[in-house]
Amino acid sequence: MNLKGVLMNAFSENKKVAFLVGGAGVAVLGFGLGYKYFIKPEKVTAVGVVSQLLIHPLKSGKALSVALAECQEFGLKYGELQDRVFGADIQGRYCGDEASSWLSRYLACDKTFCLVHFEPHMKPRRPVEIEPIFPQYEQVAYPDVGPVMLLSEASVRDLSTRLEKDVTVERFRPNIVISDCEAFDEDSWEAVQIGDVRMQRVMSCGRCIFTTVDPETGIINRKEPLDTLKSYRQCKPSEKHIYKTSPLFGQLYTVKKTGVFQVGDIVYKISR
Repeated sequence: MNLKGVLMNAFSENKKVAFLVGGAGVAVLGFGLGYKYFIKPEKVTAVGVVSQLLIHPLKSGKALSVALAECQEFGLKYGELQDRVFGADIQGRYCGDEASSWLSRYLACDKTFCLVHFEPHMKPRRPVEIEPIFPQYEQVAYPDVGPVMLLSEASVRDLSTRLEKDVTVERFRPNIVISDCEAFDEDSWEAVQIGDVRMQRVMSCGRCIFTTVDPETGIINRKEPLDTLKSYRQCKPSEKHIYKTSPLFGQLYTVKKTGVFQVGDIVYKISR
């Protein structure tokens, strides 16, 4: 006899039993709804194509464009090069007096500068210490908050139409640049699959004064494109406690499944 028949028999035989079974029926119904919600098949939708992969071996330094990269929990890696160096206390291996002397001479300041490198055995930091909306278990080394930043070419083009002089994606130091999508489509990609890699969006990237540094010349103007971004890319009032006055441009992701991806890979949005 099926479940429906059992319930009907119990109900007809005894009210008390019917009451108990009724409770069980609610539990069964609840389980059914939970099953439907949690086990609902994923919907996979192609939303763009990877046009560039950028690694920043030196924090705030010029990017290295690569055709293929390994995406680890701490971010992108290419050979011995790993993405970034943030203004917070964290371990790093001193790279020697020669590198320190060269940097100090080049920067021509009355300070001594040191080059440090984060190594696998060192203690990382937790993004949640800076941004509480990040999961407790997530860890990073030198990136600002999230290990991977994604931005679309269309969003940069949209910004350029509002400026006297065009800007390039390198100005915003993303890791993954996407083509074949509309401007700011990436704002709605909560989970994505690229190659072997699965990533989960955590928050938008709030932009700072470094967007006013020309990555080719190193010259800072302290105004554009930041002022223009502030005019039309502000957060919702309910998110002011997160982003304050920083305009939003690009999306920060955590890595749920590590692997390899490359330029030309299709970007899939994952939803249920």
